[in-house]
Amino acid sequence: MKLSKVDLSNIIAIAHSDGYLQLLVNRGEELDLLEISAPIEAYEGLQELNEIVCEFTALPPASEPMSMLPVSSSMACAVGYDRHEQILQIEFHSGAVYQYLEVEAETWQDLYTSDSIGRFFNQEIKGRFESELIDIDDYCL
Repeated sequence: MKLSKVDLSNIIAIAHSDGYLQLLVNRGEELDLLEISAPIEAYEGLQELNEIVCEFTALPPASEPMSMLPVSSSMACAVGYDRHEQILQIEFHSGAVYQYLEVEAETWQDLYTSDSIGRFFNQEIKGRFESELIDIDDYCL
């Protein structure tokens, strides 16, 4: 195996949408959004790598909002999931952001890959999980 040194320090944020990994890169005077064709697993792998690096460098847990993925839905504009805490977060088009607690990873995957996020939400999540309204500024891209 040949290893290559990689410097990802200029990557500010990541997302995944419609088969593309989206990277927000700090170019000094400006920000650049790069899109690379990649499966959702690439995004999840980068999130996991970030967690490992934070643990390795003994950084305190991030206090920033959960990473959100833009979605094409008449109900929501973005969704996110924290695998370790089992928290599903949904930003509705109304601007309200809710977190749903103790959501299994399989349910998250089913929601994200569903043909209708709104229908899946109404049938499988709404009223079935404890939820709380959180105060976060706009996530919609």
